Amino acid sequence: MKAFAPGEGLKTEKMPGHWVLARLGKRVLRPGGMQLTRRMLDALRIQRTDDVVEFAPGMGVTARLTLELGPASYTAVERDEAAAKIVSGFFKGERQHCVVGSASDTGLPDQCATVVYGEAMLTMQTEEMKRQIVREAYRLLKSGGRYGIHEMCLMSDNLDANTKRETERALTGVVHHGVRPLAVSEWRSLLESEGFEVQSVDMAPMSLLEPGRLIRDEGFAGALRFVSNLLRDSEARRRVLEMRSVFRRYRKQLGAVAIAGSKR
Repeated sequence: MKAFAPGEGLKTEKMPGHWVLARLGKRVLRPGGMQLTRRMLDALRIQRTDDVVEFAPGMGVTARLTLELGPASYTAVERDEAAAKIVSGFFKGERQHCVVGSASDTGLPDQCATVVYGEAMLTMQTEEMKRQIVREAYRLLKSGGRYGIHEMCLMSDNLDANTKRETERALTGVVHHGVRPLAVSEWRSLLESEGFEVQSVDMAPMSLLEPGRLIRDEGFAGALRFVSNLLRDSEARRRVLEMRSVFRRYRKQLGAVAIAGSKR
């Protein structure tokens, strides 16, 4: 059986950065790594009675953690068909589904979920699309339902406009996709302005491609496999080194944040 490959048909030099990493074998593609993902899930308190919707599960790493908690139902919403097939491969129950579509307009019924979360996807959207996705999460949730995000953030509320634009341009240039992180206060304000009450805020360094984080997220064998694949692919290696260089250059400005809130 042919393996499903995200970014199929795109040349490496044109492929979005997260799919370059995925094709090299990196499973954890979240800015705060597995540690911040687990803290987000802890804050969401997923139980066996919960109906969970995940936006943009990607390689399905968080989906697997959620499924291990045994919720009453789990629905993924993923626009990339290859990624949708990957996450669907983890399903073992009748009430586990994947919808191929957009997080801003899922087509799912009103108030069908008690938990909604998404990671590393709002950062890639315009301001208006960020709002549309948060509004969609609100629409899907029952009263008192929980919403979680895990995103890249700016470490200061007081970055001047030129520095912010420069950081966004540099990130967009190496990732090959629009990157628009917000300050933590702005992420919080976004959720609150759309009707959520923020319950918790957790932060972590944005050290996605640093050796220590790579080993913690992927395990020693996974990190070794990633490096081995990297050494064999010169174009992918160039892209990854460019990304790491930009992440390091702007490390004082960039971080990762996980926020959990409830629907009022």
